[in-house]
Order: sequence, then structure tokens, then C-alpha cells
Amino acid sequence: MLTLCKYEFLKIVRKKSTLIVMGISLLITTLLFGLPISQHQVYYQEGMIPGLAGIAYEKEQTTKYTVLLSEDYIANTINEFQKLFDDPENVGYDGNEEFIIGDAYWQYVAPQEKLLMMIAANYNQPGEYTGINKLRDVDLTAGANFYQTRESKIYALLTTPSRRLSDEQKSFWLKMNSKVATPFGYGYCEGWKTLLTSTELLVLAIFAICIVVTPVFAGEYQAGTDALLLSAKYGKTKLISAKVAAVFIFGLLTFTLHVLVACGLPLWSFGLDGWDLPVQIVNTSIPYPFTFLQAVMVNVAIIYCVLLALLSLTMCLSASMKNSYLVLGVLTAVVFLPVFLSPTDTAGIYNTILFLLPYRSTMLELNKYISYQFGSVVIDVHMLRIILYVVFTVLLLPLTRSSFRRHQAAE
Repeated sequence: MLTLCKYEFLKIVRKKSTLIVMGISLLITTLLFGLPISQHQVYYQEGMIPGLAGIAYEKEQTTKYTVLLSEDYIANTINEFQKLFDDPENVGYDGNEEFIIGDAYWQYVAPQEKLLMMIAANYNQPGEYTGINKLRDVDLTAGANFYQTRESKIYALLTTPSRRLSDEQKSFWLKMNSKVATPFGYGYCEGWKTLLTSTELLVLAIFAICIVVTPVFAGEYQAGTDALLLSAKYGKTKLISAKVAAVFIFGLLTFTLHVLVACGLPLWSFGLDGWDLPVQIVNTSIPYPFTFLQAVMVNVAIIYCVLLALLSLTMCLSASMKNSYLVLGVLTAVVFLPVFLSPTDTAGIYNTILFLLPYRSTMLELNKYISYQFGSVVIDVHMLRIILYVVFTVLLLPLTRSSFRRHQAAE
């Protein structure tokens, strides 16, 4: 069995088309995950700093604000921002609203603008999108009440009629949110933020791997070797298992190489700093008690499940069809059609299905409160994705085996 598996693995690896497709795929992955680095720009009072130099400058500035976001700290920060408007020389006006300009902006606002934006966003009502000036409206008479405002906002999100969440689902999310530790730690975390907003690009690598393994069964039909192989001693047993094992080994190894490139580029450029910070500093409404490292690990685990399921689907289609191009046509529709679909603002069967499709499953849905209820059991979208794709992978394997056998019988 081991010899057969090695033989089938080398058949895949030694093809010229494999080297070409994987080379192009790695190049595309490198370019796509390198774009946030090359396009990164940081503005300061004297101008703009691009690329790695800009990243270093931003990291130096942001590190000064590595703090614990206590109620007192937040209240003092908001109060200092509000006081800037007391001096007319600090204030500009664009016809709609006032804003901080000049030295006051560059010395106080700019170095901690992302922190100020995060604090300001916490005071927005659900569906409200305002800028940093929201901080001017915060009444500090009784303190910042930052975390109580967060709790009230989450409850408002859960009770929004368009979400149509059951009492069990609301309880599920409130219980999960109760595990979020407060006060939040804050600091530099650009590498992890960049990574979490880019992982869906790995679907291209998955598709490239599926292209390579498409001929694993269909190629035997096209070459006319299927009948010969299946008439051999282990043709209907060990040979099929060896092909399946070879595909999975090839897929896992090559995809891991892509993952290393995809994760390595932003984390090498922006740094590993912030791995232990809570994801709530990106959006305070997130109910998951994750650090950035934990969020990335969950996301990557789901993407690996998607990979295995699509490899199983590719093999099943390859065993069922005589033409590799037909297999690619089906895979293209499965993988890329959802790219052009967007979720709606209301609950319904459309969103229920969309959030479980392969492309969408490569994204973390941390602040969308997507859950599925089966009787009294509530499962969040990430856990369901793992369950669904693992089950899908397991169910397709016997179908692949039987399809290849039936093909010979039909001949």
C-alpha cells in the first residue's frame, strides 16, 4: 500500500503541469499577500512614508499606546480629545462638521487615531457609521461607561427584528460574550489584522491544487488505462485508496506551503506583536473571546476543512466523469460563483446557505452573530463549517470509490 501511495504521489508531483500550476499559484499568493505591505502608507506632518519604512514608523508610534483600556483611561482620552475643540486654532470646518487640524491633529490625534476610532465606534448605534467626532457627543458626567455601552449595543444587535434570532440563539450569544475579558488590552497588531482580512485569498490556492489533482481518475479514462488498472490484483481496493491518499498528502503539503507564505509575509513585515490581544480592539461588538492568534488558528482550521472537502469533491467528480475539463467546470462554479454573492441584512435561507459555501467559509464572521439552531441546540457558523466540511469529506470518499468501480463495470 505504501509503495502504491508513493507511486501515485510521484505521478502527481512529476507532471510538468503540476510544477507550472503550483509555481503560478505560489507566485499569485506571494503577490496578493505582499500587496498590503507594498501599498502600505503612513502619513505624518512632513509627508508620507511608504512600505516597510512606513510600517516601522507606525509601529513605533502605536507602541506608545500599548495600554489597558480601563474606564478611567478611556474617559481621560475622550476628555483630552474634546478639549482640543476649545482652541479655535485647532479646529477646521468643511461645511458639514468641525475637525481637528494643524499641530493638534499631528501631535495628539494622528499617533493614536486608530485607538480613537475604535473607542468612537463603540458609541455608535447599530447600523450607525460615524467618524472620530462621535467622541464629542460622549457625556462624561458619569464616566465613559465604555463597557456598559458595549453590552447595551450587543443586546440591541441581538434584538434587531431583521435578525429573527430565537431566545435560544440570543442566550447562546450572550453566554459567549460573557466570556470576553474586560478591560481590553490595546496595542500594535497590524500583522494579525492584515492577515484576518486577507485569508479568503487562499481560495485561489485551493482551486489551483484541485486543478492539479483533477486528472487523478478522469485522466485514466482519457488515457484508456482505467480498465487495465482496475483489472489488476489491487485495482479495486488498494489502488483507489492509494490515489485518494496521494491526493490528500499532495494537497495538504502544497497548501501548507501556501499558508506559510500567506501568514509569513504580513507577520514578517508588520511583526508578531499583538498576537495575545483581544479581537474586540478591531470591533468592540465581537462576541467571541478570541485573541488574534486564536482567531487566525480557527480561521486556518476551517480553511483546511474546506480544502479537504473540495479535494474529495474533485476526486468524486473525477471518478464520475470522463473529461477533466467538465470536472474543472463544476469546480469553478462551486468555488467562484459565491464570490459574486453578498449577504443581505435580513435572516433567511439565502444567507443561511451563503455563509456555508466554500468561498465564504474562508472568512471569519466574527461580528455577524450567525448561528444555526437544531432543536434546542445552537451552533455558531464557524463550528458548523468545520462539522459540515468534515462530514462532506467523509461522505464523498465512498462515492469516489464506487464511481471508479462502476465505470469499469459499465465498460
